[in-house]
Amino acid sequence: MDKKELDIILKEGEGYKIEFKEGISGLEKELVAFANASGGRILLGVTDEGKIKGINITNELKSKVQDIANNCKPKVKISVEGFDNVFAINVREGDDKPYECSSGFYKRIGPNSQKMTRDELLTLFKSEGKIRFDELIEPKFKYPKDFDSNKLHKFLVLAGLSKSVKKEAALANLGVAEKQEGELLLSKAGVLFFAKEPQRFTPWSVYTVALFKDKNGVDVIDRKEINGGLFEIVDQVMDFVRLYAKVAYRFTGKPQREEIYEYPFEAIREAVINSVMHKDYFEHGHNNILKFFPDRIQIENIWAKPKKFILGKTVFRRNQLIADLFSRIHFGERLGSGMQRMRDICKAENAPNPKIEFTDTHFYIVFRQSNEYLKMAATEPVRLTQKIPRKYPEDLTATALNILKLLEQDNALTRSQLAEKLGVSPDTIKKNFEKLKQKGILQRVGPDKGGYWEILEK
Repeated sequence: MDKKELDIILKEGEGYKIEFKEGISGLEKELVAFANASGGRILLGVTDEGKIKGINITNELKSKVQDIANNCKPKVKISVEGFDNVFAINVREGDDKPYECSSGFYKRIGPNSQKMTRDELLTLFKSEGKIRFDELIEPKFKYPKDFDSNKLHKFLVLAGLSKSVKKEAALANLGVAEKQEGELLLSKAGVLFFAKEPQRFTPWSVYTVALFKDKNGVDVIDRKEINGGLFEIVDQVMDFVRLYAKVAYRFTGKPQREEIYEYPFEAIREAVINSVMHKDYFEHGHNNILKFFPDRIQIENIWAKPKKFILGKTVFRRNQLIADLFSRIHFGERLGSGMQRMRDICKAENAPNPKIEFTDTHFYIVFRQSNEYLKMAATEPVRLTQKIPRKYPEDLTATALNILKLLEQDNALTRSQLAEKLGVSPDTIKKNFEKLKQKGILQRVGPDKGGYWEILEK
């Protein structure tokens, strides 16, 4: 600092990163306030009005200032310099927030240092990763009443882990459970993976999927709220994508035709996994969402953008325990390579790279149709990759629904054949046929022998 710089600072006055003090009284509050914010500079020997009063710069002063910084928890990193009886303390932004002094936690708001409220402190803890949602114990979960052993069994199979280990030991080894006073307690990550009804404890962990008829997302064709354990949710979201995605066929002269899919499924799956892994589960007001438009698929989730975040370069794991569980069953990677994996998959399938946008609170990723698919679709037949399940009236009996499902597979089945398959009498089949005809759901095409049943669209 030289005279010119000092004059400029004094003229501009106190601000978010500048504090004037006549002496060292109350210095610890200013130190932790700057460390909890973006860093700053404290000028000792200057009045609040920016007038130089001066301070005797001695080794004793330097030692006292350093002791005050060292007594903060954790230690505040500073450097000092003096000029013209003004002692400047340069405070670095803290790497290990929050910082505390003997009288509490402080933060910088404009030109003032203010004591943090409980909610402000909690927000800072969350933003700095000191409190991780997935590692917190879920107090409402009761073991074994709320526990689903089938989910754990499936997880262990996918992870290639021994199923002979006792359930309690397996959960502890996965890092999602601990025993306290004889009671097994599960973390929120453990509940999201292994509870019978995870959404009873974390309702906002549902995944919304929607199919739109128009590009603007006004006319909804199908919409679902997908529940279950997190790895089950990923599979069900991808079932929805595959159900409505299309495929073009290239006839090569070989017995097996070549299938060109509309979207790179594995890249989308990677994005769905990332949206579940990195969601900000502290925020209750937003579900993860997948929107399927006629020309694109968009995935969006709520998050809190990490500081110094550079897409594709920052290794970011908000929920480390959830990420670890996914990596054990080979859903995604722990090393932050998801974005590059998506690009590699898209390149291999001649699809455009996903478009990624984010704000401080939301993350969006958009997939466009494969270039090869669009080229093929212009000249070759296009089909849905899966047959869309029919929707029937809710007042149908279980027998009637089962009859319709069997006829979907083979519409030439006779009453006797249906009766045998369903374990009922031919008369029961006949009565259900009559009711289905009256409802306009079923009609006979052709004679009794040689004809078939047609299920009518409703």
